[in-house]
Amino acid sequence: MKTWLEPLSVSVPDALAAAIGGHPLVVETLARRGLADPAAARAFLDPDAYTPAAAVALPDVPAAADRVEHALRAGEPICVWGDFDVDGQTATTALVETLRDLGGHITYHIPIRAIESHGVNLPVLQQVIAAGARLILTCDTGIAAAEAAVYARSQGVDVIVTDHHDLPPTLPDARAIVSPKLLPAGHPLADLPGVGVAYKLAEELYRRAGRPEAAERLLDLVALGIVADVARQRGDTRYLLQRGLATLRRTERLGLRMLMETAELNPANLTEEHIGFVLAPRLNALGRLADANPIVEFLTTTDLATARITATGLEALNARRQLMCDQVYRAAEAQLARDPALLDGAALVLAGAAWPAGVIGIVASRLVQRYDRPVVLIAAPPGEIARGSARSVAGCNITAAIASHAELLAGYGGHPMAAGLSLAPERISEFRRGLGRTVAAMLAQAQARPGLAIDGTLPLADLSLDLVADLERLAPFGPGNPPLTLVSRDLTLQNARNVGRNGEHLLLHVADTAGRERKVIWWDGGSETPPAGRFDLAYAARASNYGGARELQIVWLDAHPAAGATAVAAPPPSPVEVVDLRGQPRPREVLARLQAEEEMVVWREGAAAAELPGCDRTNLLPGRALAVWTAPPGPAELAAALAAVAPARVYLFGLDPGADSLDTFLRRLAGLVKHALRARGGRVSVAALAVAAAQREAAVRLGLAWLAERGDVQIVAQTGDEMLLAPGAATGSNAAQVLARLRDLLAETAAYRAYFAVADKDRLVAGSLPLLWNAHAGADRHRAATTGLSHRGAPRRRRESAAESGEEREGRVRRGM
Repeated sequence: MKTWLEPLSVSVPDALAAAIGGHPLVVETLARRGLADPAAARAFLDPDAYTPAAAVALPDVPAAADRVEHALRAGEPICVWGDFDVDGQTATTALVETLRDLGGHITYHIPIRAIESHGVNLPVLQQVIAAGARLILTCDTGIAAAEAAVYARSQGVDVIVTDHHDLPPTLPDARAIVSPKLLPAGHPLADLPGVGVAYKLAEELYRRAGRPEAAERLLDLVALGIVADVARQRGDTRYLLQRGLATLRRTERLGLRMLMETAELNPANLTEEHIGFVLAPRLNALGRLADANPIVEFLTTTDLATARITATGLEALNARRQLMCDQVYRAAEAQLARDPALLDGAALVLAGAAWPAGVIGIVASRLVQRYDRPVVLIAAPPGEIARGSARSVAGCNITAAIASHAELLAGYGGHPMAAGLSLAPERISEFRRGLGRTVAAMLAQAQARPGLAIDGTLPLADLSLDLVADLERLAPFGPGNPPLTLVSRDLTLQNARNVGRNGEHLLLHVADTAGRERKVIWWDGGSETPPAGRFDLAYAARASNYGGARELQIVWLDAHPAAGATAVAAPPPSPVEVVDLRGQPRPREVLARLQAEEEMVVWREGAAAAELPGCDRTNLLPGRALAVWTAPPGPAELAAALAAVAPARVYLFGLDPGADSLDTFLRRLAGLVKHALRARGGRVSVAALAVAAAQREAAVRLGLAWLAERGDVQIVAQTGDEMLLAPGAATGSNAAQVLARLRDLLAETAAYRAYFAVADKDRLVAGSLPLLWNAHAGADRHRAATTGLSHRGAPRRRRESAAESGEEREGRVRRGM
């Protein structure tokens, strides 16, 4: 429970109220945020009323454009050097697309995180120059590349830096340095992220080419980078985001259209939230876990097959990233449970030997939300340099705080709200102590009040789509323009249940004293205990268009006991009994003994289906007991099985079907396809193939796509789950790319099965089982799960909101570092 910071009283000028109109909360918020002047408020709300700064207002844009134009005229090879997060990906794509369009001889390089980390890696630069590059153009990186710039100049190669990271003590000896950090505070271009800086250079190049309107097609990329990099929404940065969102909603980029399709997003209704919680995590997954260089072709391709295959691969990588994040988050919480003193400092610094460096930034953001303080998570594998990611809170410039302890570090860099660092593992404890002192001093100097800032109080009955639409005139929201936090008082909880792929969220129904109900989603609240009795609720309200139906979405932020009420914890949902039989030496005998004692549904797949009577994922029926014989290929399949059976008791056997190696899977799939061609006229069900192969449907689809690319089979038609196959056809050009995506997907399945073999039994099941409980009537959970009825007898839709799938709120970070 956080301290609530009540809104300061504000005097709204009559001219502002007359110019803006609408609900009083809108003009009150504008006034509190320093926009009491009607003209300034209109420019904030409407990009048509804003006058953007010229590109040449950025330092060194004229010099950079001069050098690039010379290279274009002379036919000099230009290498665009980017970064692997979404800001870097989009900045790289924007410059590559622009320079190709202007006739340039262009190559590009995005560092591979696991090998090179951020920045301009000297050995790779040497290879790039040896391959012929005569101009290096960086984006979202390069400001600290002093050594690389010296080497390039020694080889007669110019370097142009476009970057937005904090300036180091010594700038690189570059031909031009285009950085908003060189501008005075408050300048309209001062908050540009990397893609914004790249865009302004592209804007100037197109202006000089006599085609200024051509830059506008890059704005969808700019919107992605601004949101993903958590850029402060002021001046041109907000303007570009507003314009970019409009472009993104009608984007012609096949890659982005396929990405939205696989994520089940309607582009017409897209907001900054969809970028932050749906699109950016999928793009970031590539840079975090693999090689981000293919993203440039993905974002520029005109080949539908290439776009669809890459989008499917990103979906698989993102699922793998989610699993890794959950594992690191649980490990971090376990450290705090073992040593609560780690929370005594003003900054939270944790380290893990087995933590993947690619995901610790995401987890750090989740911990910032939970503990309301700066967080540094450090991946410290034995015998290697430790690498950390930091996330901060208002009032603490985390990069400056880290820089205060540079003597302990091998390297660092970043922004006021996010940073990366490296250090020797033996110095972590000393760094933790020093950073805690520095952060405490910073927060004290900033007079930052920890807590939740409240923007207004509303009766629950006043919440409506019309009101939310009025408030959303203030959107897009983000740093510098946070979403409104509202409070409704004297509520009671009606019911709650876990939702999401792993039950990580909580869906609640609350009611006011008149009995008017509203549905509320508590992101990442799956393991939290809702309040009992009367309480005041702090929340954010938006309009959701998930599934095509526009509805009110209320997001739980915090709760306090209502005036005169006492804080009483509600009883948690009744757990399912979980019996752990993993690793039994004679599992068939154990199963036979259990079956003699009670009726149960046996879920088995793959080769076990031919040996053991039971059900697969397509024909599971409700039952009192469920035996999970085969280790599921992923959490979604486990959740679906538990939902279908709704058991009171679960027996975990979890035998590995041995189906996750690439060769094994492809041999099995090829055999199934041959049988279908011979015996069923080529008609196949993707779900049935997934059952037979003990894999996810996504793997089957990629496997079939690979067979088709090789010319082994032809996909004649497909409708939903059903496909019609025919014998071989012409080969395609994407076989290697499809195979790489399939290999990643199978690796993710293998990782989940390895996790399934050792995870806590109760957490494994409870995290995947949709739970329904009633705070008043004690409705029967088994009946609700099997009939689809709530305690009031109302039919439940398959997905009640974006929360239901858990896909729309993965991670708590908008930027990767």
